[in-house]
Amino acid sequence: MKLVVTFSRKKGNEPIIATVVKETGVLINVERARIDSSEGEVLIDVPEESCALIRDRMEALGASARPLERTILFDEHECVDCGACIGICSQNVFSFDQDWHLVVNEERCVLCGRCQQACPHHALSMLV
Repeated sequence: MKLVVTFSRKKGNEPIIATVVKETGVLINVERARIDSSEGEVLIDVPEESCALIRDRMEALGASARPLERTILFDEHECVDCGACIGICSQNVFSFDQDWHLVVNEERCVLCGRCQQACPHHALSMLV
């Protein structure tokens, strides 16, 4: 299950993810991170059975953690099946089916936003 973790550096520079992994023994896969000197947002993937534990520990350390239910809003009526998103996506979120219609595998998405920028018909948008 994917979690979006946000935190402020004002509360300290403690390595939150490393601390949670050490305390819980649950391996966390970091899929995307945007961190600057004052705050950060990290998209992590954790085993579904450990999600509540990870959320509780993140929040105890001063971070906010929420499940990511959906990632991409795909407007099939706007899409012309051009494949621009397929060419730009490094996570293989997009593919064509046997009839050359676009197929979206949201579970692979890391919310980089490249597909949204590449889509000439604005058929894709990020749900954050």
